[in-house]
Amino acid sequence: MKMALVCDDLIQYGGQEKLVLFLHEIFPDAPIHTSVVSRRWKDLCKKENIDLKTSFMQYLPLAEKLNRFYSVFFMHVIAFQNFDFSGCDVVISVSSRYAHMVITKPETKHLAYINSPGRMFWEKSGYFEDEKVSRFKKLADLILSFPISFIKAIDYVSAQRPDILIANSKVPAKRIEKYYRRKCIVIYPFVDTALLDETGAKKGDYFLLITRLVPWKKVDLAVTACKNLGLKLKIIGEGPDISRLKHMANKNIEFLGFVPEKEKAKYLSGCIALIQTQYEDFGIVPLEAMASGKSVIAYGGGGVTETVLPGITGEFFYEQSTESLMNLLKTFNPEKYSPLECKIRARKFNKNTFKQNILSLVSTYLQD
Repeated sequence: MKMALVCDDLIQYGGQEKLVLFLHEIFPDAPIHTSVVSRRWKDLCKKENIDLKTSFMQYLPLAEKLNRFYSVFFMHVIAFQNFDFSGCDVVISVSSRYAHMVITKPETKHLAYINSPGRMFWEKSGYFEDEKVSRFKKLADLILSFPISFIKAIDYVSAQRPDILIANSKVPAKRIEKYYRRKCIVIYPFVDTALLDETGAKKGDYFLLITRLVPWKKVDLAVTACKNLGLKLKIIGEGPDISRLKHMANKNIEFLGFVPEKEKAKYLSGCIALIQTQYEDFGIVPLEAMASGKSVIAYGGGGVTETVLPGITGEFFYEQSTESLMNLLKTFNPEKYSPLECKIRARKFNKNTFKQNILSLVSTYLQD
């Protein structure tokens, strides 16, 4: 059986990228096709002996930094539709924007794992919020309205081609059915409990936040809340919003930048609780916290409502505001939450279950 994997890009290192790597573990002979790859990812793929196939976009000026902006010039559409999958039995794409737009021959089965229909097309008002262009939002919206509308049409047509659409939770499943007018199945992502379980939960004196530092992640809510309440907060992650956030912070708030997985596991095991301020379609980090025996304080919207159990493995605040988060932090008692209950909950989203679901799906479609 000849396989191929496809993903939007390999620049960040988040839940989507971890999922792609695990798919490659399941199908080690499958090359990974993508638009643009960072130096860090090139080195990792070389080390792991991964056959990486990039598009012409890899050679565009400032390909990593301008990746999103190239999209309005249809670069990604052209890049993904020009990959050649001749001879492949199965193609699995992992998409938040463009990867599902690949074109396969009738004899090739295409399974599209959709983390979310592209927000740039369907919820474009917030897409460039984390970029400098946001200060010229009205002008940008006017200029971009035509190309984005056209790409939206291409996106809709492209979503009709895969043999099956897979959502990563019930939240994007609803958007897939709304925007693409197609039924889909849900296969939850996984949390790698092995490394996290090894560390063992410890009593810490700080809250932890792990995310990419861009405005739509609402990290400023946690920074302001912890600053006002005099609570220690450690932040793991990089991004263009870091200067603004550092300017808001005080000495109780520490920015750790990029942290390797083993070191991240230690921070998770030593925190009071994890804070998540953003709306996520699924969200792996809360599961990583629970796998470490730690409870979660999260904005009560999106995929986290399918993973965190209020009163058992964490709590929700239901308004994305500093005041709402502060009110929860004031009454939060970490002793209320059993580390064992947190770990038991996280183990329901394990690698083996994900692997068996994917293998079963591939087997079913190969028999058709």
